[in-house]
Amino acid sequence: MAQKRIYRIVFHNQGKVYELYARKVTQDEMYAFVEVSDLIFGERTKLVVDPAEEQLKTEFAGVKRTYIPLHAVVRIDEVDKEGANKILPATGDKSSTVTPFPMPISPPGRSRD
Repeated sequence: MAQKRIYRIVFHNQGKVYELYARKVTQDEMYAFVEVSDLIFGERTKLVVDPAEEQLKTEFAGVKRTYIPLHAVVRIDEVDKEGANKILPATGDKSSTVTPFPMPISPPGRSRD
């Protein structure tokens, strides 16, 4: 049986950097959005509870798919196995190397006047 693909999606959201794991990532019919579905969260039977992952479970509870604006995406990687979902500070941390992309993206075929 073929192994299912796993993707790590890193994106900006409300001044923080989110890192999620999912089984499906596509560019949807909505222009400039990435569709992420089949989110992967750690086992609920773990003895050690990660507060950031619990916050993400709560935030994405009941979500079938989420649409992330293309300009908010930092990177999408295909990985061998899932890791811990995280919320990291995007500003104020001197060790952070993540900077938001500064310019808006215009649709193809339109000139910027």
